[in-house]
Amino acid sequence: MKKVFATLLFAAAGILSFISCSKGGNTETSTEKEEVKESVVYMTNEITPESLVKIYEALGVTAEGRVGVKISTGDGKGIHALSPDLIAPLVNKLGANIIECNTAYAGTRHTSELHHKTITQHGYDKIAKVDIMDEEGEIKLPIADGKHLKYDIVGSHIDNYDFIVNLAHFKGHQMAGFGGVLKNQSIGFGSTNGKAYIHSAGTWEKMEDLWEKHVAAQDDFTESMAEAAKAIADKFKGKIVYIAVMNNMSIDCDCNANPAEPLIKDYGVLASTDPVALDKACLDIIYNMEVTEDNNTKPLIERIEQQKGAHILDYAEEIGLGTQKYTIKKID
Repeated sequence: MKKVFATLLFAAAGILSFISCSKGGNTETSTEKEEVKESVVYMTNEITPESLVKIYEALGVTAEGRVGVKISTGDGKGIHALSPDLIAPLVNKLGANIIECNTAYAGTRHTSELHHKTITQHGYDKIAKVDIMDEEGEIKLPIADGKHLKYDIVGSHIDNYDFIVNLAHFKGHQMAGFGGVLKNQSIGFGSTNGKAYIHSAGTWEKMEDLWEKHVAAQDDFTESMAEAAKAIADKFKGKIVYIAVMNNMSIDCDCNANPAEPLIKDYGVLASTDPVALDKACLDIIYNMEVTEDNNTKPLIERIEQQKGAHILDYAEEIGLGTQKYTIKKID
């Protein structure tokens, strides 16, 4: 009888063990997680017109249809913005328009009239047609389950494009800490009102009185940028590539008409199909640079940390815009 009872207990224990394992009760099994796939970030230390074309080709994605190359055309003298000579071969190879939007602050790009004058002053209209996307109005792009934004307010001309090349100048930024491809895809695509909406974390849709009354808490602002960037990514459904040029790296944005002089040596060009991985790689490069007398990254790092700039990466990854895990592939 004892043998029978012992046998039944053993069998019952086996069944419970099987059920436990099936439900993830086995400790070793339950702690195993799927490995997050790393994104590839291509890199070259050459900053030339040819290297921009080469790194675009390395991505292995063909821009088809109506192509827009999104840059910042820069305020004032625009001394640090990407030069027309640098980007012309890539823009022309793609048969693309340069695309931009007006700003939400008083400057040389605040209205379409002023913006066109700035574009001509900086020489961009000599290499391609420059389309100010909100010159004839704006539209709203949906944002699913946005924590801050109900939608993204962008220039109406965005519907004129099938493929986007997000060509960013990596540098510091007075409000965001740094400006890379995520900022270029969020603030950069916003109409005047759209920029106000992002800066206010979804509480204000018009630019009047924005800076005095509606500027959001810093984390809310950077999270709103991530949500707006994802709205653009969702619209184009993978028909976007991202390129970041690490030169003339001031602590200030190209939207500053009088930016601080760059203290960091020019580094190179990076590209990816993942905007989060690309911005993360650029940040890692800055943080890992050796600080010398003629290569001082400290002011830029201080600005990034003061403005909680890296938080945009955490939130962008959380909402599925990309991953911070990457591997560098040099094309030199």
